[in-house]
Amino acid sequence: MRIFLDANILFSAAQPHSRLRAFLDMLLAEADLLTNEYAVEEARRNLAAKFPDHVKGLERLVRQCEIISQLATELEVELALKDVPILGGAIAGQATHLLTGDAKDFGKFYGRTIQGVKVVSPKLLAEALDLI
Repeated sequence: MRIFLDANILFSAAQPHSRLRAFLDMLLAEADLLTNEYAVEEARRNLAAKFPDHVKGLERLVRQCEIISQLATELEVELALKDVPILGGAIAGQATHLLTGDAKDFGKFYGRTIQGVKVVSPKLLAEALDLI
């Protein structure tokens, strides 16, 4: 399993004692975690503005991820321009899943596989893995 992490997942998991971080730690035993610099920079910027002490947690998490430098730009779905690097990164990185908490922009795709990548929320992924 190859799981691409959206910026909001990185943001939440960077916070100390985060349940999402514990979930990702568990996934690391079974899966590869992926992201890209676009997602990392968005998470870093938001953490620096809201919780600057948690940026170090982000850096520790990112070191455990494969950083995808390629980007698929021809997508089978319409997305806001700001979201293309997320789904495009997941596709280019041959992720099996895109893990995102962004229900506003990606919620309509939850549970759907787009160009080989299944878009899931943390809850959907946990359910698929029979964890809840």
